This record gives sequence, structure tokens and C-alpha cells, in this order.
Amino acid sequence: MSSTGTRARRRSRYGCRNCKIRKVKCDESKPQCKKCTSFGLSCTFMSDISDLQTTGQRLVVQRPDTNAVWISDASTTYHLNARCRDFITRYYRRSLVAPDDPKLAQVNRKLLDLAFTYPCLTHASLAVALTYDRHMNGSTDSRRTLEECHHWSQSTVLFNKWLRQPLEPQAKDAIWGTAAALVISSFSPDACTPDQAWPLRTSDSDLDWLRMVKGKMALWEIVDPMRPDSLFSGMAETYVDMQVPLPEAGIEGIPSGLVNLCGLDKWSTAADNPYFEAAHAVARILGMEDSEIRTGHVLPFIYSIHGAFEGLLRDKDPVALILLYFWYRKAGQMWYIELRARVERPSICEYLRRYHEGNSTVQAFLSGGEIADIGNIRVQQTQGDFPVFNQTQVLQISDIS
Repeated sequence: MSSTGTRARRRSRYGCRNCKIRKVKCDESKPQCKKCTSFGLSCTFMSDISDLQTTGQRLVVQRPDTNAVWISDASTTYHLNARCRDFITRYYRRSLVAPDDPKLAQVNRKLLDLAFTYPCLTHASLAVALTYDRHMNGSTDSRRTLEECHHWSQSTVLFNKWLRQPLEPQAKDAIWGTAAALVISSFSPDACTPDQAWPLRTSDSDLDWLRMVKGKMALWEIVDPMRPDSLFSGMAETYVDMQVPLPEAGIEGIPSGLVNLCGLDKWSTAADNPYFEAAHAVARILGMEDSEIRTGHVLPFIYSIHGAFEGLLRDKDPVALILLYFWYRKAGQMWYIELRARVERPSICEYLRRYHEGNSTVQAFLSGGEIADIGNIRVQQTQGDFPVFNQTQVLQISDIS
């Protein structure tokens, strides 16, 4: 029995599968319906075409008057609501754009377009944007929120899937941008307090940020971010800073305190001293003003963490931990590194106090207050594997502000 007060709704009985998945009305045009054409998809009237498969052409970002944007590529489709769109837009406009650097501003504008084009980069950008928003709002909680974890996880899954497929030349910038965002997000720790942080606490995620940086740099040859048509070619100065070679031998430029701590001399090389490269990398930034620190300046230390030195750091060797601490003091000028530094710096200090109480050399670095001048330290005698210092000015590195 029909009702006279209602109007029958016509269903698209023979519509394509894409429209059914997207829950939109298909006009049933063949061989390509209008909905799929406007969305950049291969229409799925034919059974041999995969659902939501792109036509191979670069999708045009849809910015409708409604509160949502559909983002799709060959891997997946993502429905970006107005709140998430706002987070991404504010992040690229607020955190990275330097008013006196038009080249960087141009890079960010293009990255924003890519974030609205590739779901993998969308999720990675959202993870970073949410972290940055938490940082800008003055949150003292260094731990990721569930929403950040969700987007981090989604981007990681899509990124691994992406890298297993043949690389499309037009996707190179999006791949590098996603890798960079995942690196930034990896510095957000799982700890809220120093007692919960490495090295006091050990977990499977210890030094994950190091693994992510190395993974990103493994893509350098494939992506070539400095190629002429890359949107990242405008950041050439940053890449030049990070690739300045370290000395092959000697101690020039290293403060005497670090020279003594690491057991270096004018004949030392990376082959005979595991601290050589890390000490030189730290020394480069110790004398810089905090306001001068840029990404390219802090990366050489990360690249020095390999081989024997990486083994020492993972084993919580006290000298390696002190070098990491000094790096955090400067690298923490980068907002995303500061999130981790705020809990790991005091955790390093407390670890050294607890487990190296009898080592006078190590304890000389733990006198309370802030770091003083590490150059004003003279060797008095040698005890065990570490020199003992006679301080003319106390070297202080605890986190009491």
C-alpha cells in the first residue's frame, strides 16, 4: 500500500561501484559517469577496474563551499573535514613560513597543495599540525594525543604501501614531504615526565627518531629533493649546511672540556675514537646563538650517530649521553626537538646521577643549574676510562630553571 503523503525516492540501481562507495547518486552515464569524471576516478561500470582507482592524472584539489574536502590517490581516499583542514592550513602558514624568506614561503604554499592531494601526506601533516598546535598552546604534556597517534599510524601504513609500488615522478615531492613530516612527528615522545623517558625508562620506541631520520635520508637518491623541478630546491641552503663535511682528524674547534671528556687529541680520527664525529658535530653548534640555529645545523650530529658511537648511545654510555645532552641544548631551538628534549635532558642527568655516581668525571657535569662554559676545564689526572677534571668554572647541566 502506497502513502500519498510521501514522495518516492529514485535509487540509482545501475550506478557504478565508486558512487555507491562514496554514497552519491550516479548519473549512470557510460563509459564514464560524471561523478567519477569530476573526481578524477576511473569509472567502475566494468568489473575489471578496481574501486576508487585514479585516472592517472593529477587530481585537482576540491575546495567546495561545504565543510569537507575529498582527497584521493591510487591508494586510498580520505574525507578531510573543516577542522582538520584548518589545522593543516594554519600549520603550513604559521610554523614554517619565515617573513624574510620568500623561497621558504613558496615551498610551504606548494606543500599545502600537496597535503590536499595525497592522503598519505595529509595524515602525516595532520599528525604534525596537531602536535604543533599543542606546542603553540603551551601544553606541558610532551606525549602524543590519540588523534595524533591515529594520523601518524595511518600515514605510516600508507607510506609503507606507497614505497612498495613503482615510483611515479610526480609523487616525488609528496614522498619527501611525507618523510619529513614523519620525522618531525617522531620527536614527540611517549613520556610526560623525565622518570618515564629514556634513558631512565627503556622501551621498543627508544631512539625511534634516529631510525626515522635515517629512513628519510635513504630516500635521498630516489627522490633527489635538489633536482631543478623539485619544490624543495628552494631549501638548498639548508641542505648545504647539513652536508658540510666534518674534519678528518684533530680537535680544532672543539672546546677543551669536550676534548678531555671524549679522550681526543690532535691525532684523533673517526677510525680510532668513536666520539670523534659526534664531538665535532656538537662543537659546531655550541658556539652559535640560539636564534641562529636552523635545521641544517642540527642534522650533522644525527648523521654522526652510527657504528660504534650508535652502539655506545644505545648502551647508555655516559660520554655518549652527555654529548646527546649538549646537542639537545641547542637542537631544542627546533620546536619539535624541544618536545623530546624537555623530558630526555633531565632524564639523562638523573640517569648519570643514579648509575655513575662513582665517576668523578661524569659527576663534574652534574653540579646543578645551567650549562656554563665547557672550555674552562683542565685535566688533573686520569681515572679508569675517563679523565678527572679540575674545574676553574663549574660545568652545570641539570634542568633546574
